[in-house]
Amino acid sequence: MSFLRALMSSARLVRRPAPRAASRPATDDDLLLDAPDAHIAPALVAAAQGSFTQASALLAATRERAEWENRDRYTLRLAAFAHHRQDWLTDWLLAAPHDPDALLVKAELEVRRALESPSPADRLRPAGVLIDAAAAGAPSDPVPWRIALDHARGTQAAHDTFEALWGQAIRRSSHHYGCHVAALRYLAAQGSSYRECFDFAEQAAEDALPGSLIQALPVRAAFILLSDGLAPATSPEATPLAHDLAARIDKAADLAIALSAEYECGDPWAAEMRNLLAYVLVSRERWTQALEEFRLIGPCATSFPWASLTDDPLGRFLEVRDAARSRAADEVPLAADRTKPVGVRRWSTGRSRSNGHYA
Repeated sequence: MSFLRALMSSARLVRRPAPRAASRPATDDDLLLDAPDAHIAPALVAAAQGSFTQASALLAATRERAEWENRDRYTLRLAAFAHHRQDWLTDWLLAAPHDPDALLVKAELEVRRALESPSPADRLRPAGVLIDAAAAGAPSDPVPWRIALDHARGTQAAHDTFEALWGQAIRRSSHHYGCHVAALRYLAAQGSSYRECFDFAEQAAEDALPGSLIQALPVRAAFILLSDGLAPATSPEATPLAHDLAARIDKAADLAIALSAEYECGDPWAAEMRNLLAYVLVSRERWTQALEEFRLIGPCATSFPWASLTDDPLGRFLEVRDAARSRAADEVPLAADRTKPVGVRRWSTGRSRSNGHYA
């Protein structure tokens, strides 16, 4: 069995629904980047004041209730905060050195720092001990294994090593969104073809639970490919590969649009998915649909994917949203002008990279 087939087939185990966050009305009045939800916000405020008690209680509750999607999200937010201010986490580990929740945040923090460093492989090796400790402290928790998957990508682990970690992750939660994202990113980093990336993402989306964010995994694949400079078809003269890529990106966007429609306007749970979808729709010059996603995003702008384009992700979000408004208006001309052709220039969502992975 090939590595890709092993990843796809081993994920079809137990289906568990993901929790849904409460909705909020869409408005620009309180637009914030990566605004925390009502559960993580008090923990972040307490951490800013040097206290770890709120974070400890929050993560302990997610572990006890097996709320693995929330646990992963909150771990990422707490580690991101500790990246700039770590005193509260240091105090937490001093007070409870074997606390699986504190170890989880520490493991995520060290992997994040290593992946952002000039030589990630060297810095990642010591983080393996922290990941092992976090996994041992909470045997049913898939989140340490998601971190282990990211760790394996950074160390360029062999396929068999990654497949073993993947098996541990999905044994604990077969439809864990973060683990699927980690697997997709590993495939891309290993130089897999765009077809392999889409095959994995599309199969995962097909097997996903109703309303699961895994249904947006193909749009993640589309983003990776667009970011790496692989251009889809833009004219009838384009190559068959470019036409195939365009079709799969559009199919991914259509699936994510249907998923987005299942969530309330301004729902923070769907915010990152909708921001990513808006990016892909703009890249495909599907202006009217992109504008609808910006409406559904409401105040919930997220750093991803806009931070991949600029050091000012909120500014880029607003710029692209305004462009979508303008271009969507051009797509629906006044009745008197409907016989006139509407010109559309090529749009760029920002800087791109090319590494030749998907030729």
